Amino acid sequence: MADTILELDDINVYYGAIHALKGISLKVEQGEVVTLIGTNGAGKTTTLATICGLMRSKTGTLKYAGQDISKCATHRLVCDGLVMAPEGRGIFPNLTVGENMRIGAYACKDKVAIEKNLAHGYEVFPRLAERKRQKGGTLSGGEQQMLAIARSLMSQPKLLLLDEPSLGLAPLIVKTIFETIDRVNKDGVTILLVEQNANIALKHSDRAYVIESGEIAIEGKSADLLIDPRVKAAYLGES
Repeated sequence: MADTILELDDINVYYGAIHALKGISLKVEQGEVVTLIGTNGAGKTTTLATICGLMRSKTGTLKYAGQDISKCATHRLVCDGLVMAPEGRGIFPNLTVGENMRIGAYACKDKVAIEKNLAHGYEVFPRLAERKRQKGGTLSGGEQQMLAIARSLMSQPKLLLLDEPSLGLAPLIVKTIFETIDRVNKDGVTILLVEQNANIALKHSDRAYVIESGEIAIEGKSADLLIDPRVKAAYLGES
């Protein structure tokens, strides 16, 4: 049986008086791709922010690799292999592709490992290798998303959180991004994926949770959710 790498139990998060997450419970097993789908404002990004320590839950427990991380600092989590590629990519536009990549390895002191990880990133994303001296701000949206993922891989994550990797990208680029996500997972990285594009997210994941108004409304195997009438009607544009 696979080990549970991430477990949220009864997580309640507030923005002032606004109750953003209402008793969220979910788990991710080692080696899985799990997707969290939902509409804008449903609580997807807040869930990731809470896992990363950018938000704090009022109640419940949050465990990573069996350890309680409810009060853990974000940079410590990165050092322990829990890494996020944020929505909007968050690259540094005035730094080159190579410089952006190296920032992802800020917690690593092993220069040999950094060069090895850099070479691996360029192997996964050959387009970035061609543009390694180009400034991040001159890249296309798809290339910037590739850079955000490649930078996150520089920290050698055990668990990678991806926030809306398809946002604003052309269908052909989205296909490339998700093929890369598949490859990263096959290389041994567990992935928790937040996506509005439910169709592609469900096709590239093992299990899924549907979040509505800060609560988990549906959960199950992704293949089952693809044919679930509730999911088809609400998220896949089918009646």
